[in-house]
Amino acid sequence: MPTQSGQGPAVGRVVRRGIASDPMPRHAAIEVDLDVIAANAALLRRAAPDAELCAVVKADGYGHGAVPSARAALAGGATWLAVALVEEGVALREAGIDEPVLLLSQPPEDSMAEALAARLVPTLYTRGGILAAAAAATAAGSEWVVHLKVDTGMHRVGASLEDAVTLAGMIDRSDVLHLGGVFTHLACADEPGHPLTVLQLSRFESVLQQLQHEGIDTDSVHAANSAGLLLHSRSHGDMVRAGIALYGIDPVPGTGAGDALVPALSLRSEITFVRAVDAGDGVSYGMRHVFDHPARVAVVPLGYADGVPRDLGLCGGEVLVGGRRHPIRGVVTMDQLIIEVTGSEVEPGDEVVLIGVQGDEAVTAQEWARLTGTIPYEIVCGFSARLPRTYRGATAGRP
Repeated sequence: MPTQSGQGPAVGRVVRRGIASDPMPRHAAIEVDLDVIAANAALLRRAAPDAELCAVVKADGYGHGAVPSARAALAGGATWLAVALVEEGVALREAGIDEPVLLLSQPPEDSMAEALAARLVPTLYTRGGILAAAAAATAAGSEWVVHLKVDTGMHRVGASLEDAVTLAGMIDRSDVLHLGGVFTHLACADEPGHPLTVLQLSRFESVLQQLQHEGIDTDSVHAANSAGLLLHSRSHGDMVRAGIALYGIDPVPGTGAGDALVPALSLRSEITFVRAVDAGDGVSYGMRHVFDHPARVAVVPLGYADGVPRDLGLCGGEVLVGGRRHPIRGVVTMDQLIIEVTGSEVEPGDEVVLIGVQGDEAVTAQEWARLTGTIPYEIVCGFSARLPRTYRGATAGRP
């Protein structure tokens, strides 16, 4: 298979869920180039040279595979990992990954003991959460490093500006908890010039000044997500949290800041059936596309159950076959989609690239997102578990 560079197969093992295998066992597969993730991590590390890099691998590494992506990011210079759920952190530990793992939200109180046992770093922002974390640490007879999240304007989770110093003091006075970090999350960092970013950073800096005035110390301060990392050096602090950029998807397109990032994921399949249709014939459910000319169509064994948007063919979605773009016709069905190949000499078994590079052409997750009115995060996170993931690169196949 071509790589993102279009120069043919990459050097390195191909693995499926950690086991060497046929790269396309169901005639459709996601391929992830781990060397690309490592290179993106190194680039992001250079963009914030005075800060540690935290690689966000929640949601199964944004659909790329959490464990392989984590190993690749660490190889590229990341020193921290971040996940959303205790279960996601435990999976990293069970894979033998020992680096610090930050839980980006406060874990449920009944999961505190499990989080502590897995040596995860919990985010806390309520009095109940702090008491539950302290109780778990006391019961285990150990100390626990925690981070405090401050809500500076996104209004999702985090301590209010009024409560942040009080909660930090609770942690600071605890015999078993250590305030290892204080952080916030930027809501509009991907919109250059949005006034909320400056306001959030100013509010955050005010909280940090209050902590300093109260004599409350912390080891780390961080605010930057991918967009903040690339556009707002003021947000870098001691650590930057790279999510979507790690996987090569530019969080701030059009600014030039993420132009050097390379997508790590491709989605490939093959043609399984070809047939002729007459002018006036329609295809797929509802006959949403009717041909005004004699046409030739081909079937690709991927559908919305795999994460291909159902309306992708109705809003201009295309795939690559033989290095050329071919339109998706009609609605995408659960397991299959139909493309028009009129005038092309294609046959069953020919490779189809839905996302990725083939020859001189490329289709990206950003393109799908633009056509369907969403964001590329939703596209890559939406690929289902029934799609095999195959991996290439130096870290592929590592135990």
